[in-house]
Amino acid sequence: MKLKLCGIRRIEDVEMINRAAPDYAGFVFWRPSKRYVPPECARVLGASLRSGIKSVGVFVNESPDAVARTAEDARLCAVQLHGDEDEAYILSLRKVYSGEIWKAFGVRSADDVRRAEQSGADMLLFDAFAPTERGGTGRRLELRHIIEAAPTRRYFLAGGINAANLSEILNTLRPYGLDISSGFELDGVKNRERLDGLMEIVDRERMKEK
Repeated sequence: MKLKLCGIRRIEDVEMINRAAPDYAGFVFWRPSKRYVPPECARVLGASLRSGIKSVGVFVNESPDAVARTAEDARLCAVQLHGDEDEAYILSLRKVYSGEIWKAFGVRSADDVRRAEQSGADMLLFDAFAPTERGGTGRRLELRHIIEAAPTRRYFLAGGINAANLSEILNTLRPYGLDISSGFELDGVKNRERLDGLMEIVDRERMKEK
Protein backbone atom coordinates (compact mmCIF):
# COMPACT_ATOMS: atom_id res chain seq x y z
CA MET A 1 0.00 0.00 0.00
CA LYS A 2 1.41 3.35 -1.09
CA LEU A 3 1.23 6.49 1.03
CA LYS A 4 1.10 10.14 -0.04
CA LEU A 5 1.33 12.85 2.60
CA CYS A 6 0.04 16.10 1.16
CA GLY A 7 -0.05 19.82 1.87
CA ILE A 8 3.65 20.27 2.62
CA ARG A 9 4.52 23.95 3.19
CA ARG A 10 7.40 24.27 5.66
CA ILE A 11 10.83 22.80 6.28
CA GLU A 12 9.38 21.46 9.55
CA ASP A 13 6.86 19.53 7.46
CA VAL A 14 9.68 18.08 5.37
CA GLU A 15 11.46 16.91 8.52
CA MET A 16 8.28 15.10 9.59
CA ILE A 17 7.85 13.60 6.12
CA ASN A 18 11.43 12.37 6.02
CA ARG A 19 10.95 10.64 9.36
CA ALA A 20 7.74 8.96 8.19
CA ALA A 21 9.22 8.01 4.79
CA PRO A 22 6.04 7.89 2.67
CA ASP A 23 6.17 7.09 -1.03
CA TYR A 24 5.01 10.56 -2.08
CA ALA A 25 4.94 14.11 -0.73
CA GLY A 26 2.28 16.45 -2.08
CA PHE A 27 2.54 20.17 -2.82
CA VAL A 28 -0.57 22.25 -3.48
CA PHE A 29 -0.32 24.81 -6.30
CA TRP A 30 -3.90 26.08 -6.10
CA ARG A 31 -3.64 29.64 -4.83
CA PRO A 32 -6.93 29.79 -2.85
CA SER A 33 -5.82 26.84 -0.72
CA LYS A 34 -4.42 27.46 2.76
CA ARG A 35 -1.79 24.87 1.83
CA TYR A 36 -0.62 26.69 -1.30
CA VAL A 37 3.11 26.90 -1.97
CA PRO A 38 4.84 28.72 -4.86
CA PRO A 39 6.71 26.45 -7.29
CA GLU A 40 10.09 27.83 -6.24
CA CYS A 41 9.32 27.01 -2.60
CA ALA A 42 8.16 23.50 -3.51
CA ARG A 43 11.40 22.97 -5.40
CA VAL A 44 13.49 23.88 -2.35
CA LEU A 45 11.37 21.75 -0.02
CA GLY A 46 11.32 18.87 -2.49
CA ALA A 47 15.10 18.92 -2.73
CA SER A 48 15.23 18.35 1.04
CA LEU A 49 13.12 15.20 0.90
CA ARG A 50 14.95 11.98 1.61
CA SER A 51 15.85 9.80 -1.34
CA GLY A 52 12.93 7.73 -2.60
CA ILE A 53 10.16 10.18 -1.67
CA LYS A 54 8.62 11.51 -4.89
CA SER A 55 7.02 14.93 -5.26
CA VAL A 56 3.46 15.28 -6.57
CA GLY A 57 1.81 18.60 -7.43
CA VAL A 58 -1.88 19.35 -6.90
CA PHE A 59 -3.51 21.62 -9.50
CA VAL A 60 -7.01 23.00 -10.05
CA ASN A 61 -8.09 24.13 -13.53
CA GLU A 62 -4.66 25.40 -14.55
CA SER A 63 -3.75 25.52 -18.22
CA PRO A 64 -1.76 22.50 -19.43
CA ASP A 65 1.21 24.73 -20.23
CA ALA A 66 1.18 26.21 -16.72
CA VAL A 67 1.01 22.75 -15.16
CA ALA A 68 3.91 21.54 -17.29
CA ARG A 69 6.04 24.59 -16.37
CA THR A 70 5.37 24.16 -12.67
CA ALA A 71 6.06 20.43 -12.86
CA GLU A 72 9.44 21.16 -14.39
CA ASP A 73 10.25 24.01 -12.00
CA ALA A 74 9.28 21.99 -8.91
CA ARG A 75 10.71 18.72 -10.27
CA LEU A 76 7.51 16.75 -9.86
CA CYS A 77 7.12 13.07 -10.67
CA ALA A 78 3.35 13.41 -11.10
CA VAL A 79 0.61 16.02 -11.33
CA GLN A 80 -2.70 15.54 -9.52
CA LEU A 81 -5.72 17.26 -11.07
CA HIS A 82 -8.43 18.38 -8.65
CA GLY A 83 -10.61 20.57 -10.85
CA ASP A 84 -12.94 20.19 -13.81
CA GLU A 85 -10.27 18.73 -16.06
CA ASP A 86 -11.87 16.42 -18.65
CA GLU A 87 -10.50 13.89 -21.11
CA ALA A 88 -9.70 16.57 -23.68
CA TYR A 89 -7.67 18.39 -21.04
CA ILE A 90 -5.73 15.23 -20.16
CA LEU A 91 -4.90 14.69 -23.84
CA SER A 92 -3.70 18.28 -24.13
CA LEU A 93 -1.60 17.93 -21.00
CA ARG A 94 0.11 14.81 -22.33
CA LYS A 95 1.38 16.84 -25.30
CA VAL A 96 3.41 19.11 -23.02
CA TYR A 97 4.05 16.92 -19.97
CA SER A 98 5.60 13.44 -19.94
CA GLY A 99 5.14 12.52 -16.26
CA GLU A 100 2.28 10.71 -14.56
CA ILE A 101 -1.18 12.28 -14.51
CA TRP A 102 -3.41 11.59 -11.51
CA LYS A 103 -7.05 12.66 -11.48
CA ALA A 104 -9.15 13.22 -8.36
CA PHE A 105 -12.86 12.46 -8.44
CA GLY A 106 -15.44 13.52 -5.89
CA VAL A 107 -17.45 10.39 -5.06
CA ARG A 108 -21.08 10.77 -4.06
CA SER A 109 -22.38 7.57 -5.64
CA ALA A 110 -21.17 4.28 -7.10
CA ASP A 111 -21.78 5.75 -10.56
CA ASP A 112 -19.13 8.40 -9.84
CA VAL A 113 -16.63 5.60 -9.30
CA ARG A 114 -17.69 3.81 -12.48
CA ARG A 115 -17.33 7.00 -14.52
CA ALA A 116 -13.93 7.67 -13.00
CA GLU A 117 -12.69 4.30 -14.20
CA GLN A 118 -13.13 5.50 -17.78
CA SER A 119 -10.59 8.27 -17.24
CA GLY A 120 -7.44 8.43 -19.31
CA ALA A 121 -5.42 9.44 -16.24
CA ASP A 122 -2.62 7.16 -15.05
CA MET A 123 -3.94 7.06 -11.49
CA LEU A 124 -7.36 7.66 -9.95
CA LEU A 125 -7.98 9.32 -6.60
CA PHE A 126 -11.35 9.01 -4.87
CA ASP A 127 -12.21 11.88 -2.54
CA ALA A 128 -15.27 13.30 -0.81
CA PHE A 129 -15.35 16.82 -2.23
CA ALA A 130 -18.56 18.19 -3.80
CA PRO A 131 -18.68 19.86 -7.24
CA THR A 132 -18.19 23.34 -5.74
CA GLU A 133 -15.30 22.23 -3.52
CA ARG A 134 -11.74 21.09 -4.04
CA GLY A 135 -9.58 18.53 -2.28
CA GLY A 136 -8.37 18.75 1.30
CA THR A 137 -11.74 19.46 2.90
CA GLY A 138 -11.29 16.81 5.57
CA ARG A 139 -14.75 15.41 4.82
CA ARG A 140 -14.89 11.64 5.01
CA LEU A 141 -15.61 9.62 1.90
CA GLU A 142 -18.57 7.22 2.00
CA LEU A 143 -16.83 3.87 1.51
CA ARG A 144 -20.06 2.11 0.55
CA HIS A 145 -19.97 3.79 -2.88
CA ILE A 146 -16.60 2.24 -3.67
CA ILE A 147 -17.67 -1.14 -2.33
CA GLU A 148 -20.76 -1.09 -4.53
CA ALA A 149 -18.83 -0.05 -7.65
CA ALA A 150 -16.01 -2.57 -7.05
CA PRO A 151 -13.38 -0.69 -9.08
CA THR A 152 -10.89 -2.76 -11.05
CA ARG A 153 -8.32 -0.03 -11.54
CA ARG A 154 -5.73 1.00 -8.96
CA TYR A 155 -6.73 4.03 -6.94
CA PHE A 156 -5.71 6.26 -4.07
CA LEU A 157 -8.20 6.92 -1.32
CA ALA A 158 -8.60 10.35 0.31
CA GLY A 159 -11.19 12.16 2.35
CA GLY A 160 -11.02 12.65 6.11
CA ILE A 161 -8.51 9.86 6.76
CA ASN A 162 -6.96 10.03 10.24
CA ALA A 163 -5.65 7.75 12.98
CA ALA A 164 -9.13 7.37 14.50
CA ASN A 165 -10.68 5.85 11.37
CA LEU A 166 -7.79 4.42 9.36
CA SER A 167 -7.99 0.88 10.76
CA GLU A 168 -11.72 0.74 10.02
CA ILE A 169 -11.12 2.00 6.49
CA LEU A 170 -8.45 -0.59 5.79
CA ASN A 171 -10.59 -3.37 7.22
CA THR A 172 -13.20 -2.38 4.63
CA LEU A 173 -11.12 -1.51 1.56
CA ARG A 174 -7.64 -2.23 0.30
CA PRO A 175 -6.78 0.76 -1.88
CA TYR A 176 -3.58 0.92 -3.84
CA GLY A 177 -2.68 4.01 -1.86
CA LEU A 178 -3.75 6.57 0.73
CA ASP A 179 -3.60 10.34 0.29
CA ILE A 180 -3.64 12.12 3.66
CA SER A 181 -3.44 15.84 4.41
CA SER A 182 -5.79 17.21 7.08
CA GLY A 183 -5.53 13.89 8.95
CA PHE A 184 -2.16 14.85 10.44
CA GLU A 185 -2.87 18.51 11.11
CA LEU A 186 -3.68 20.34 14.33
CA ASP A 187 -5.17 23.82 13.96
CA GLY A 188 -4.21 23.78 10.29
CA VAL A 189 -0.54 22.91 10.88
CA LYS A 190 1.15 19.56 10.26
CA ASN A 191 1.56 17.81 13.61
CA ARG A 192 4.21 15.22 14.44
CA GLU A 193 2.20 13.37 17.06
CA ARG A 194 -0.76 12.96 14.73
CA LEU A 195 1.52 11.77 11.96
CA ASP A 196 3.14 9.27 14.32
CA GLY A 197 -0.30 7.89 15.17
CA LEU A 198 -1.09 7.44 11.50
CA MET A 199 2.24 5.84 10.69
CA GLU A 200 1.86 3.28 13.47
CA ILE A 201 -1.30 2.02 11.77
CA VAL A 202 0.13 2.25 8.24
CA ASP A 203 3.27 0.34 9.23
CA ARG A 204 1.19 -2.35 10.93
CA GLU A 205 -0.98 -2.78 7.84
CA ARG A 206 2.07 -2.91 5.57
CA MET A 207 3.51 -5.68 7.70
CA LYS A 208 0.35 -7.72 7.08
CA GLU A 209 0.99 -7.46 3.35
CA LYS A 210 4.40 -9.10 3.60
